[in-house]
This record gives sequence, C-alpha cells and structure tokens, in this order.
Amino acid sequence: MTRRFDEKVMVVTGAAQGIGRCVAECAAAEGALVLIVDRSPARKDVVKAIRAAGGTAEAISTNLETWNGCEKAMQKAIDLWGRIDVLVNNVGGTIWAKPYEHYEPKQIDAEVKRSLFPTLYCCRAAIEHMLQRQAGVIVNVSSIATRGLNRVPYSAAKGGVNAITASLAWEVAERGIRVVATAPGGTEAPPRIVPRNPNADQEQRADWYQTIVDQTIGSTFMKRYGTLDEQAGPILFLASDAAAYITGVTVPVGGGDLG
Repeated sequence: MTRRFDEKVMVVTGAAQGIGRCVAECAAAEGALVLIVDRSPARKDVVKAIRAAGGTAEAISTNLETWNGCEKAMQKAIDLWGRIDVLVNNVGGTIWAKPYEHYEPKQIDAEVKRSLFPTLYCCRAAIEHMLQRQAGVIVNVSSIATRGLNRVPYSAAKGGVNAITASLAWEVAERGIRVVATAPGGTEAPPRIVPRNPNADQEQRADWYQTIVDQTIGSTFMKRYGTLDEQAGPILFLASDAAAYITGVTVPVGGGDLG
C-alpha cells in the first residue's frame, strides 16, 4: 500500500456508506487524517473500522444542505488538525425516479437541495481555509446522469456540480488550489443504511426505476455497474499529488458512458 496521503487532512462528506465510505477507508489506509461527515449513525462504525485498521478518523453529524452545517463541518477539521488538505464532496443522490411531469414542486426543491447545495456550500466553506495556506484539493462527486432518464431535477443539480468544478477551479488555480470532479455511473453498493426516500415503496413505481437501471447498463460499453473500488480509485487519484496538473475537469467513471 502506498502512502499518498500521509498526514494529509481529508474531509469526506456522505462517508457513512457507499462510495464515501470506500474513499474514507482507502484514504485512511494511505495515511490520511479523515473527517467523516454524515448524519447517519453509521458514521461511528466507519470511524471504528478505520481506527481498528490503524488509521486516524473522527466524525461529525451536520446538515450539509445548509450553509451553517457546511461551515461547521469544515471548522471541525480545522479544530482537530489545523487545516484542510483535501475535501471530497460526496453528498447527493436521486430521491425520486419518475418522468418530470410527475414531480411535485417540493420534490424538485428537495432534489436540488440534496445534490447541489452541499457541494456549493462546502466548496465555499473549505476554500476560505485553503486560500489562507495557498494549497488544497477539492474533489466533487458528480454523475453521468446529467444526461439520463426519469431524474431531471437530480440531473440539473449534478450539472450544477460540474459548473462549480469548472468555474471555481479557474478562480483559484493560481492560488494553489485544484478543483476536480468524477462523474460516477451506476455503482453496485450494499443496501443503504438510511434510505434517501423512506416512502419509496409507496411512492416509487417499479417500472420508472427500472428505466434508470436499463438505461444505465445500456449506455455503458461494459454493460455492467461499477464497483465501489472502481469509483473510489479515480477520486483518490484526482486528490493525490499524481494529479497535480489536473484541474477544472469532470472525469466520467461510467464504463464508457460519458453522460
């Protein structure tokens, strides 16, 4: 195992499960001091697992759909370790899957709040500290679903993440900060500990969701979902010094599907 992140402070949002947990555990194994940011109680399990493997991790629960929540998370890393070297913005995900005419206005708002504002706010909260040191890396987790079926509000939110990545990278590149993103495709993961939509059984038509599954597999060259490791690997590469001359881009990680 290499030590690409030895003594680097890494904040990973949405790190209690899925891609975020895989990123946090792999980074800790390579020497990172990891702050797990997640409202799920499972964040404590991730901290225990990292510590049991000899790594360093702490956790915080905060609402990243608000400015105050994002500011609180970044300040926690500063209070613990004095700096933020890497921020991985991983919060987001489709809540409902259905043709756009079936979305209620409040559901559109909820999708955008879930998948755009945590990245928008966390970037702002983190660069405040990074600019003081003229150093840092932000890796945003977008999605190839910026072009996809039955999730227009989510697609719009992730399109915003791509725009944040390109525009912010341009602003801060000459001040020592890189901003990059990956756009994961469909990814095999264990069942969510806390479902994005607890009423899915009542609200979600199976055929509408199956449309997403069929489109996702059909759009990939490899005709399969990716693994958690296949998503975490590119995120960690972009966060590492090996990607020092890469900024402002969103890298598709969808088995050939470019979104």
